[in-house]
Amino acid sequence: MGREAVSWLDRRNAQQDRGSINVRPTSEELTLQKEMHLPLPSLQAAAASDLGSSLTGGWRRFTIHLGLAAATLFGAIGLAQPLLSLWDLWTDDPLRSIGMLIVGASIVLTLRVWRRLEWELQGTWWGLLPVSLAYLMCALQQRVAWTLVAGPVHFNLLAPKLVLYSFASGVVLLFGGVRLWRRAWFPIGLLLLAQPVPALSTRFVDLPLQSLSAHIARSFAAFIGFPPTNHELLRLMFTPTFGMFIAPGCDGLRGAVTLGYAAMIVGYLKRAPFLRWLFYVCGGVLLGYLLNLLRLCSLVIYYRIAVGHPILEHFARQADYIIGACLMLLTTLLFLRIWTGKATDQRPDHQPRPLPATTRFPSERSSYARAAGLTLLAILPAYPGAMALRHHRRSFAASVHDGKFTPAQLDNLMPKKVGDFAINRAWQEEANGRVAIESAAYVSSAASEVILGVWLPQSGHNMHESWRARGEDPQNREETVFETANHQAVPFDTAFYSDGVVDSFAGNALCTPASCVHSQDIGGNGLAFTLAPIDFKTRGSRAVSVFFRVEIPHTNNPPAALREALSKEAQRFVGAVDFSELSRKFQ
Repeated sequence: MGREAVSWLDRRNAQQDRGSINVRPTSEELTLQKEMHLPLPSLQAAAASDLGSSLTGGWRRFTIHLGLAAATLFGAIGLAQPLLSLWDLWTDDPLRSIGMLIVGASIVLTLRVWRRLEWELQGTWWGLLPVSLAYLMCALQQRVAWTLVAGPVHFNLLAPKLVLYSFASGVVLLFGGVRLWRRAWFPIGLLLLAQPVPALSTRFVDLPLQSLSAHIARSFAAFIGFPPTNHELLRLMFTPTFGMFIAPGCDGLRGAVTLGYAAMIVGYLKRAPFLRWLFYVCGGVLLGYLLNLLRLCSLVIYYRIAVGHPILEHFARQADYIIGACLMLLTTLLFLRIWTGKATDQRPDHQPRPLPATTRFPSERSSYARAAGLTLLAILPAYPGAMALRHHRRSFAASVHDGKFTPAQLDNLMPKKVGDFAINRAWQEEANGRVAIESAAYVSSAASEVILGVWLPQSGHNMHESWRARGEDPQNREETVFETANHQAVPFDTAFYSDGVVDSFAGNALCTPASCVHSQDIGGNGLAFTLAPIDFKTRGSRAVSVFFRVEIPHTNNPPAALREALSKEAQRFVGAVDFSELSRKFQ
């Protein structure tokens, strides 16, 4: 009744506005009148009533959803601490910055599923359980650390991504219902990828690919008759005088991760079968690496052409950006072609069976009651969340990247004199395009040189892993306790290194302004439980990774004797270093 009657009413009103007084219904409208056994005025009144009810219902649904959104935003304040941790991760690490887009995609795709279910509100009070679990994990992660260890794999059971997934699942169940939660399994599951690249990938994926990329670029340069002159294993550098180089970081991991996640989402939207979906994802990752190799080889060709031409040499850095942008544009067009193609699965789009209108849109009282329940539950954790938002400051490394510290200011934070050791030079090192390490070299009357360094990002980095990534093999790695300034005993994770050119002894520890602890990773298998987890986030009291390294020219002495001599020299150096004060300067 509604569509034909409204059509006739619209035509009648339009003609009345133009001054017509003779408005006759069409034959279809007359047929409808006879079937309904209604006089034409009754048909007009019924259509107007139906139209008014539709407008009223739409406005009511809008106000209900607005109230639910307000309750959700208020409840999210209690998640401020893990959300801020994720934000720092995304903004401090270019490799993991895609996480913020993954969270945005999760929200948009969940709303897409909800819209296909006609915004039905079949919520259940059981949704408060996962919301409460999310708040509980927020409260525990500052006091208790649960880590599942399986060999080299460490899984944090209180990770921010798990908190976010639990809260989102609870909100969907509370307002949308079980059916919405089941249909939105993929969008909600994307929140588990808010930390998109696990730390384990650095050792087993990133580092081997860095070596592979450098070797391929080096071999291609030799193939075209212009071999590089630098023979370092993981670095291929070209004429730094005009700012063009191919370094280990050019391994294509960022592009591979981005294309892999894009292919995952495209496969979901195309409703591809599992095997074809897996093919999409693997193909996206491999395509990212292939594009990076093409970029590296293109840079080698450009380098070959640019040498001897000052204009091209000056334009080298921009050429790198242009080549990368063109390759990414081609990839984007490829994904658009897949997107606009026919769906790989011709099955129905899981359209739900229509529900009665009385159950699809419950009364305002039922919806607002659940929103009020979420609001009341969120009142208690809202206070610490608001305090976290108020006192949050970006990490020290982010402050350096933002220009709040110049290289000279960073160098001035290092002690000028350590016992009879005097500072000789200071410098910074980068990781993922940002300053990550501040180092200083100290010399004394002896032949040895001692390097003292600080890891700037807010994480428990161990320098032995960095040196291992550079091709150095730590020997006799163990815990060694040294007495530092003010008679403070500090346990260091120490190891001996010898590469045929330099012999060295190095140690790493985690220090706060109050004390220092051992920094070696947890070993073994099982569930590790810690009552006082190490805090890398709270400015003013966070743990900072510090390290030292004693180096001498290589000799043919036995390794045990060399290690003993270097250990004594290390004790002479660290005995004059106040590591707690050093940590305080880099808060």
